Amino acid sequence: MEIIAQILTAIVAVEHIYILWMEMFAWQTVGKKTFNTLPEHLFKETTVMAANQGLYNGFLAAGLIWSFCVSDTNWVTNIRIFFLSCVIIAGMYGAKTLAKKIFFVQALPAILALIVVLLNH
Repeated sequence: MEIIAQILTAIVAVEHIYILWMEMFAWQTVGKKTFNTLPEHLFKETTVMAANQGLYNGFLAAGLIWSFCVSDTNWVTNIRIFFLSCVIIAGMYGAKTLAKKIFFVQALPAILALIVVLLNH
């Protein structure tokens, strides 16, 4: 069960590294394709805002990656619970305010990872 928790946590971390990259460095290219429901003219105007969001996604990834660097199993669990919960909340908010697809892309993988982490503890 621990291996599954690690794999799911790693998937969520990698996803947030990708989101960091897209929002900070590829907002006007990949961002346009990803958020194709937004008017094209907004992407240039929102580049700085997207980069800020990307930085926050990077912090989420960093927290999840941190959980792989800790040797105390209680701390590993607590760190994962906290950061996966943050991802879930962010994903649910994004789904409510921007696009329902965000729930399935961002929140659902974190929910599955959190369930496995909790079952493993």
